[in-house]
Amino acid sequence: MPKVTVDGQEIEVPDGATVLQACELAGKEIPRFCYHERLSIAGNCRMCLVEVKPGPPKPQASCALPATEGQEIRTDSEMVKTAREGVMEFLLINHPLDCPICDQGGECDLQDQAMAYGRGASRYHENKRAVTSKNMGPLIKTIMTRCIHCTRCVRFSEEVAGVDEIGALYRGEDMQITTYLEQAAKHELSANVIDLCPVGALTSGPYAYESRPWELKKTLGIDVSDAVGSNIRIDSRGREVLRVLPRINDDVNEEWISDKARYQVDGLTRRRLDKVYIRRRGKLEAASWDEAFKKIAQAKPQGSIAAVAGDLVDCETMFAAKALLKASGSDLVESRQTGMDYDVSNLAAVNFNSTFAGIEDAQAILIIGSHVRWEAPLVNVRLRKAAKRGAKVFVVGPEWETTYPATFLGDDLSVLDKLPAELTDAFKGADKSAVILGAGGFAAGAHGAAIAVAEKLGAEFNALHTAAARMGALMLGFATKGGIADLVAAKPKVVLALGADEVDWSQFADSLKVYIGHHGDKGAHAADIILPAAAYTEKPGTYVNTEGRVQMSDKAVFAPGDAREDWTILRALADALGVTVGFDSFHELRAAMTAEVPALGNEGEIADYGAMPKAPKVAKASGTVGYPIKDFYLTNPVARASTVMQQCSAELLHGEEIKEAAE
Repeated sequence: MPKVTVDGQEIEVPDGATVLQACELAGKEIPRFCYHERLSIAGNCRMCLVEVKPGPPKPQASCALPATEGQEIRTDSEMVKTAREGVMEFLLINHPLDCPICDQGGECDLQDQAMAYGRGASRYHENKRAVTSKNMGPLIKTIMTRCIHCTRCVRFSEEVAGVDEIGALYRGEDMQITTYLEQAAKHELSANVIDLCPVGALTSGPYAYESRPWELKKTLGIDVSDAVGSNIRIDSRGREVLRVLPRINDDVNEEWISDKARYQVDGLTRRRLDKVYIRRRGKLEAASWDEAFKKIAQAKPQGSIAAVAGDLVDCETMFAAKALLKASGSDLVESRQTGMDYDVSNLAAVNFNSTFAGIEDAQAILIIGSHVRWEAPLVNVRLRKAAKRGAKVFVVGPEWETTYPATFLGDDLSVLDKLPAELTDAFKGADKSAVILGAGGFAAGAHGAAIAVAEKLGAEFNALHTAAARMGALMLGFATKGGIADLVAAKPKVVLALGADEVDWSQFADSLKVYIGHHGDKGAHAADIILPAAAYTEKPGTYVNTEGRVQMSDKAVFAPGDAREDWTILRALADALGVTVGFDSFHELRAAMTAEVPALGNEGEIADYGAMPKAPKVAKASGTVGYPIKDFYLTNPVARASTVMQQCSAELLHGEEIKEAAE
């Protein structure tokens, strides 16, 4: 490890580190626009200039210069100060002075660094250049006159998202950053370029002119749009969530989030259930909480009550529902809404055992029944990293546009019985390999066969779920052996739908259907009684992602109207039914839950599910596999209520032109 001196302080730096990284290890702040830790080095903004000896007597770009033994680095000399002032002056020659109307104002790198490192005045009086703004779709608002050509957006699209959509045209003063052929950026991670842009050239379209950063309350949350459990920051003002941004967590989402996680939040204020409703004479009518509870109690459901958990539900809600059912003498619980009934006796067999960070090191990967780009865009980013390091990727299922080289083996599951030689050779030569079973594979009944294939290939088995609530539900035992079919066969008097919108409710025609949820979606349409509940931003909760990592979310805003947090509804329902559940506050509820399942109290840690079970003896798979997600942007009730997600679906997936109001 080389030793370098930074402003008189001698430090040791890792092999391969740059001068910029060495300076940061020494606690020095180095300004930069083009450099980003997760992107390749471009070295084109020149803001990170430092003085280095031995070397030429001129400032050097620290981001592109390797740190070597014996270097003397100065970050505070007069030469460096003058050089940075000069670079900033050049950057501002053409940059428009529109900070008061720029959405980046208050959180702009250019503003901050101009204040810290720039001169007090400009010597240029020539006209500034102007660049036409580009159409990058419904999510990204462009004002390209502000662009300083740092190329972060170009590198993100090519290197991380794996989609060659953004690039540079022309040269010198005429250079422009644009999407090729003036098309919208269509990939699932496109809006991350907004966070990367150090100026106001790429800003958030739906959030334009909404608020300033200092007006917002910032709350730590967990994304529920898929089972990755991305760490997010929820920015709210008053009772409304205005935007969602990613938080850095290298083990989960690094610092990216999907477009759906970022932009479905406008659906939190639309189609909301904010009153109690009871179905009378075939029509839902507004009612009071007392009326609803009395009607449920009149059904005398003791011993004959079932609960189905939806995809966005937190662990505390499921634990409260299970406690209510147990006190009522019932164990009819299920969370796999679409009727899947795979074996859940050993949770290692339904977990992403490689971990998201670990899958990057795999040298051979077999994906069974998963459109990873839509089901878990951030896992797809990890698979792309593995492929860039030389991993061979094979897919069983209908073809989809991958962002890395992949071999499709067809959509017939019989291929798992007789694997092609190309695949077996790739796995034989791999030190680390993985099999990933997606929701389509589970639905096609390939669970046992996939475990057998992983065993045969000596690979690690991984289950990739699509529901944020799934692993937490399985840890809490919120599943029956035969799936939803068992609940239907039991003919319960009352069915509690905890935000369950994907169930075929016609199966429960003779039951009193009570929907406890936050949106007037499919479940609410089928319900006999609607009890308005809180969405994921309106309550604290525990979520477990598909790799078994336990994460906790805080309450950002209050639920609208008469809506209440789910656990309080279930607690009040217990009183109405005359049973005791053993908790009167959220803290008591969480304490009871962690006492029963201690792993749910270990925030940030991956639960230990023990050893992987042996593959079942009869583990042959047959039939074709399909993918459950038909529209990436409309997978849950919040997204379906979001006008932004509806627009993305129409424009980006279905090629429809959005008409203006006058049309």
